[in-house]
Amino acid sequence: MENDTLFRILATIVLVIGAGISIYFRRKADVEDGEKITFSDEGLLMTISLRLLGLAGWLSIFAWLVHPTWMNWSRIDLPEWLRWVGLGMGVIGDLLAWGVFSNLGNNVTPTVITRKNAELVTSGPYKYVRHPLYLMGLIAYNGFALLAENWFIALATTLGFILLTIRADKEEQRLIEKFGDAYKEYMKTTGRFFPRLSLGGKA
Repeated sequence: MENDTLFRILATIVLVIGAGISIYFRRKADVEDGEKITFSDEGLLMTISLRLLGLAGWLSIFAWLVHPTWMNWSRIDLPEWLRWVGLGMGVIGDLLAWGVFSNLGNNVTPTVITRKNAELVTSGPYKYVRHPLYLMGLIAYNGFALLAENWFIALATTLGFILLTIRADKEEQRLIEKFGDAYKEYMKTTGRFFPRLSLGGKA
């Protein structure tokens, strides 16, 4: 526990950087594109479920950062080296965030809807994975779970990722409707959430 303050300081830095990258590029897309994005296509149940899980995860992380004892009810003892691994995962998440958002540009949306002026992005992380933003979240927030030694943060992250895998079917259908055969060909060479192995198969 003696290094808990250090871990919380480093986690705060990683969190602020990642959030800053996300907020900057999302606001930039909304302002420059000008299109009003709604959640209507996502479905009420999916929208509510994802937002509640996201809120639970964020509040848990903030609670640990502000006053770790508030999250003692879901704390698990982990070796210190594993907490450093969690910090590394957070840093990787920030690097992925920059790669994802800088390549995605004004195409980014908070839902399954594709912008009217959207372009098919296949550069940067999108060269290897069709949904690197989901992978980024899985890595970064499980990293926070290790840093906080907290099973509840890991559970919220995992359940959120499962819901996103379900939502991805509708998202990809919208992308096929928008980009047609170009997206279908893109799907053949990339994994959905993880880089496709040389042996083939659906990721």
